[in-house]
Amino acid sequence: MSALSTPAIKTNRPNLVAVGTIVWLSSELMFFAALFAMYFTTRAVQGPKVWLESTGMLNIPFAATNTTVLVLSSVTCQYGVFAAERFQARRTGTLWQVSKWGMREWFALTFLMGAFFVAGQVYEYAMLVSESLSLSSNPYGSVFYMTTGFHGLHVTGGLIAFLIVLIRVFKAQKFGHKQATTAIVVSYYWHFVDIVWIALFSAIYLIK
Repeated sequence: MSALSTPAIKTNRPNLVAVGTIVWLSSELMFFAALFAMYFTTRAVQGPKVWLESTGMLNIPFAATNTTVLVLSSVTCQYGVFAAERFQARRTGTLWQVSKWGMREWFALTFLMGAFFVAGQVYEYAMLVSESLSLSSNPYGSVFYMTTGFHGLHVTGGLIAFLIVLIRVFKAQKFGHKQATTAIVVSYYWHFVDIVWIALFSAIYLIK
């Protein structure tokens, strides 16, 4: 059989954007691992007394509610990905027909839930500062605001990414693979941020 008659072999190459995002998130994971190490090291050095006094100021029911909203936003984000994978940019029914929502509606809802979380975190900071727990009040305040603050910045970055995706989809004449890939990559980042917060919430609010 000649070389010309040999059937072509198709190869499925991984999406470079998705692979790059996963590699970048791996570096972000190392960054948060360093924050966890700093938190537990400071806790071990300061002893349980300082921690018990400071953690007593935390409003766990409020933080749990805020956490629930953020975790559920991962669900709405994934529904947006499902819509993007079938190239459905917008809803095909009324606004109240959730089953017919497209990527835009699901991502818009995810954005609102993420914004709710950030607003809740700002409110919590204000309450703690009013109770004299600030960044410079004691070692606990320093590690608390650094760990949760850096995470809050990552959530804010995710919100900006959602806005960029929504604007690009709105301006695009056709929803295709490029738009779907962007939505999927943003979802990777959002799921990562949510998973990190679950670990942070457990370490800061539950393990006293």
